[in-house]
Amino acid sequence: MVTFPFEAWRQILVRKSKEASVRELDYGPASGTRELREAICSHVRRSRGVACDASEVIIVNGAQQALDLVSRVLIERGDRVVIESPHYQGTRELLRAAGARLIPIAVDREGLEPSRLPKRAAALFVTPSHQFPTGAILSLPRRMAVLQWAARTNAVIVENDYDSDFHYEGRPVQSLQGLDTHGRVIYIGTFSRTMFPALRIGYVIVPKALAHVFSTAKWLSDQHSATLEQLTLAEFISSGRYERYLRRLRRANTLRRDALLQAIREHCDSRVELTGEHSGAHVMLWPRKNQTEAALIRQAAAKGVGIYGTSHCYMTAPERAGIVLGYARMNEKEIREGIRLLAPIL
Repeated sequence: MVTFPFEAWRQILVRKSKEASVRELDYGPASGTRELREAICSHVRRSRGVACDASEVIIVNGAQQALDLVSRVLIERGDRVVIESPHYQGTRELLRAAGARLIPIAVDREGLEPSRLPKRAAALFVTPSHQFPTGAILSLPRRMAVLQWAARTNAVIVENDYDSDFHYEGRPVQSLQGLDTHGRVIYIGTFSRTMFPALRIGYVIVPKALAHVFSTAKWLSDQHSATLEQLTLAEFISSGRYERYLRRLRRANTLRRDALLQAIREHCDSRVELTGEHSGAHVMLWPRKNQTEAALIRQAAAKGVGIYGTSHCYMTAPERAGIVLGYARMNEKEIREGIRLLAPIL
C-alpha cells in the first residue's frame, strides 16, 4: 500500500512554522500565497497542459468552495445551466441554491454528448477527465465540439478536472482549459483526492479578466486559506516530492485496478456492464439483472462489502441501477475477495 509521506510533510510544516514571521501569520492574500500559486501553475502546465500564470490562480478550501465561488460570481437566478447526467450532487445543489435552471445532458462512454447541448445557456459544468460517477473520459473530438459550442453561444465552461492525476492507458487528453483559445474555461483542481481530504486546499484557474472578481469573492467568503499549509504544500510541490509521490501512487493504483478488472472478468463478467476503468480511482458497474439500488446495497452489506449507489446523481429516477466501486484504499487481496462476495448478488 502506498501511503502519503506524512513524516516529510510534518518536517516541512514544522520548519515553515518556525521560519514564518509575525507578518506572514497575519491575514494573507485572498487569492493565496504567491509561492503556492506559482507551484500549482508549474504543475498543471506540465501535467495537464493548462495555460496560466500565477495571477490567474485562486487558492480555495477544496473543489467544493471553488464550485461555490463560480456559482456566486457567474450564475444569476434564472440562468440556464447545463450539467452532466448523471453528475456530482454537490454541483447540482449549489446551482439550485443559486437559482439556476438546470439542463441535464446524458453521458455515454465518450462523456457528455455535444450534439445534445442547447442553443442557449449561461454555463456548462463538466468533469471531462473522469466523469463522476460513470468514469467516462470526454474524447478529444467532443472536447473540441464543446469548446466550439461555448464560443458560439457565449457560454462559460466550468471544468472540474476530477481525478485527472490517474490515467492508465495511452496519453491523457489535454484539459479543456489548455485547448481553449477564447478564454471561456474556468479550471478547478484539488489536492484532496491525491493527498489527504483534511488538507482542504484546492484551486480555481480563471481568465485574467476575472481574477480580481474571484479574489474578491474568496475574501468575502472566508478572507483567505490557511497560510502555513499553503507554504508547506508549495515546497512539497516545487521540491519534486509531490510528483514522486504521484508516480508511486499511480503504480499502486494500476495494480489495484488490474486486480479489480481481473476479478470482475473472472466472477461476474457476463452479469455487468463496466465503465470508468481507464482512469480515476473507482469504476462503475451496471448490473444486467433488473435490481433496485437499495436491494444491491443491502445485500452487499450483509456480506461485508461496501458499495455506493448513484441514484442521487440524477435529477429524476434512473432507468437502471448503477453502483460505484472505489479501490484506492484497498489492497489487491481485499479487492479480489470483495468481488468474489459481490458476484452472487449480481
